[in-house]
Amino acid sequence: MSNESGNVWLDNLKRQIGVRQALIVHGDLLDLRYSDQCNDYMASMDVVLGVIQSRGYDEVIVWDDYSGISNVDSAIWNTVAKESIFGDSVEATTGSEYDVRTTAPIGGSNNGIQPMEAEDFFAVVYHHMLNPGQRRYAFVIDWSQFLFGSAKSLSEKERRWLLIISKAMCRSFVDFSQSGELSEVNNIIVFLCNNLASLPPALYQNNPGVQEIMVPSPTRIDRVEFIKKSIDKWQLRKCLTPGDIDFSDFVDSTEGMAIRDLQQLVKLSRQVEGEPLTPERLINLYKYGEQKSPWEDLSRNKLRTIDVTLTKRVKGQAEAINKVSDVIIRAFTGLSGLQHSKKQKMPKGVLFFVGPTGVGKTELAKSLAQFLFGDEDACIRFDMSEFNHEHSDQRLVGAPPGYVGYEEGGQLTNAVKKRPFSVLLFDEIEKAHVRILDKFLQILEDGRLTDGKGETVYFAETIIIFTSNIGASEVQLNDDVDWVRQQFIEKVKEHFIAVAKRPELLNRMGDNIVAFNFITSDDFLVSIGRSKLQPLRDRLKEKYRIKALEFVDENAALASIAQSVDKQMGGRGILNEIVKRIIDPLAQFLFESDFGDGQFAGKTIKVAQAGSGEGAKFVFRVE
Repeated sequence: MSNESGNVWLDNLKRQIGVRQALIVHGDLLDLRYSDQCNDYMASMDVVLGVIQSRGYDEVIVWDDYSGISNVDSAIWNTVAKESIFGDSVEATTGSEYDVRTTAPIGGSNNGIQPMEAEDFFAVVYHHMLNPGQRRYAFVIDWSQFLFGSAKSLSEKERRWLLIISKAMCRSFVDFSQSGELSEVNNIIVFLCNNLASLPPALYQNNPGVQEIMVPSPTRIDRVEFIKKSIDKWQLRKCLTPGDIDFSDFVDSTEGMAIRDLQQLVKLSRQVEGEPLTPERLINLYKYGEQKSPWEDLSRNKLRTIDVTLTKRVKGQAEAINKVSDVIIRAFTGLSGLQHSKKQKMPKGVLFFVGPTGVGKTELAKSLAQFLFGDEDACIRFDMSEFNHEHSDQRLVGAPPGYVGYEEGGQLTNAVKKRPFSVLLFDEIEKAHVRILDKFLQILEDGRLTDGKGETVYFAETIIIFTSNIGASEVQLNDDVDWVRQQFIEKVKEHFIAVAKRPELLNRMGDNIVAFNFITSDDFLVSIGRSKLQPLRDRLKEKYRIKALEFVDENAALASIAQSVDKQMGGRGILNEIVKRIIDPLAQFLFESDFGDGQFAGKTIKVAQAGSGEGAKFVFRVE
C-alpha cells in the first residue's frame, strides 16, 4: 500500500495467516488497492492473494461456485485432490484423473480443471487441514457471500458444508512436539466476502481458530495518492496541482468514492465531448448524470433580486425572507459549514421555519425552490405527521434486508437519488417520532445517509427546511414582532430540550431558526388574496375558455373579505373566505347557468359586490 494507514489491515492479515486455521476477509473487496509489488493498482482479491503467497505457501488454491478451481496448475491440483482420496502414499501422475465427482463445465475449463461441486472441494480441504504434509496449502473460497442462504433456514446441503468446514478448522493438526514446526505456517482456509452477514454466524462466532479481517474503504489519503499517481491522465479544464486549494477541494468532493470510482472518473474526463469540464462539473456528471449544477446558474445579479422575488409570493415576512437570503448567499460564496472541524459535504443550507399557521412557511419553501432550481416541484415535501410511529424511519430510508418493502428503498433516499438538486421540506417536524430526528442528526452533521440497501445518499446539493407550528396555540396574537419572534424561538427550544430530548438537533440548527410573524395587516391579507385569484382565473380560462374574471372594484372586494378574517388563522384565513364567498357562489352560478359546450368562450365574468363588511355578497354576470 502507498501509506501507513492503509497497511494496517494488510499487516494484520499477514500476521494472522501464520497462527489461525481460518480467516474471513470481508469489507471493501470490490475496490482496487495499490500493490507495492507491482507498483500499480490491483483488485483487492489479487492483493490478498499476494499477501498469502508471500507467507511461504507452496500453493494458494482458489475456488468459487462458478469457475471452480483456479490459481493452480492442473497437475498440482490433481495431486492435491488425489491425496485427499488415497492418502499421501499415492504417487501422483501428471494429468491423471482423480476419483472425485465433478460437474459439467459451466464456463469452460480452468487450466484443464473442471468445475467442482462445493462438497467435493470442501472434502479436499478437510483432508489437508487434518493431514498436513510437507507442502503447505492455502485454500481460498472466493465470492463466499453467495455460498450460503439465510442462516435461519440453511438447506440440508448447506448444513453439511458447514459441518465439513467447521470440522476441518477445529481439528486441524498443529505439532507442538517439534519447535521448528511452530515457526511454519499452517494449512489455512480463507473466505473472501464483501458482507460478513452473508456467512452463517456458526462458522466464526466463538471459534478461536477463525479471525475476521475487515478491509476498509479508501481514506482521504488513499484518494489523494491515487489522484497524484494518475495526475497526467486527467483531462480537465484546469490541471490539478497537488497543494493547491482547487486540488484539495476536488479531493473533498470525492468523499465516499472508491478507488474504482476515481479510475472511472479519469475515463469519463477523457470521453466528454467538447471543452474539458471543471472538476465540479465532472463530479456532477458522474454522480447525477448532469454536467451543470443549478447552483452554477446562480449569479450575483440574480441573488441581488432574491428578496424581491420571494416577496412576490410571501407577504408580510420580510425578516424571514432576509434570513433565507443570508443562508443562500452563504452557500453561494462557499462559506457553509465552516463552523465544523473539517470539510464536509453538508447540505447547502438548513432552515427551521416556526410560527402561526397560514403565514407562508410552506409557500416560502416552494418559492425558494422555484428561485433556485426553476421549478416549484423541486420542493419535495414530507408530511411528518405520517412518520409518528417508532419504526416509521424505515419509510424514509427503506426497510432492512429481509423485511417487506426492502427492494423499494426509502421515500427520502429515493427522492434525493432522483432529484439531488432540491429543497427538502419536512412539514410539521414536531409530529415526527423522535427516532426520525436521529436520522436528521446524521444528515445535518455528515450530509449523507445510508439507506436500507446499504447505498449512501448525499445531501450536499440540497436545501433542508423544517417547518413547525410549535407554540402556535400558545403565543397570542400581537403586533410586537420582536416579542412574537422570541416567544416562538423559546417554544422551539423548550420542545427539543424537554419534550423530544434532542438538544443536539437544536445545536445543528444554530442561528437558522426563523420565526414568522402574525399577519395582522389587512393590506397583507389583501395582497395574499389577490395573488390567489390568479389560479382561479387560469382555471376558468382553461376549462371554460372564459376571457377574464373582472371585479367592479377588486380592492374593495378583497378589503371587505379581509375584514372578516380571523387574524389568528393568517393567510389561510383569507383563502378560506375567498372559497366561501367567491368560489362557491361562482361554482353555483356556473352550474345554474345550464351552460352548453363553449357557451362562455371569449366571455368575461363580472363580479359585483352587494353590501359591505362581513355581510357583503358577490353577484356574477356574463358579458
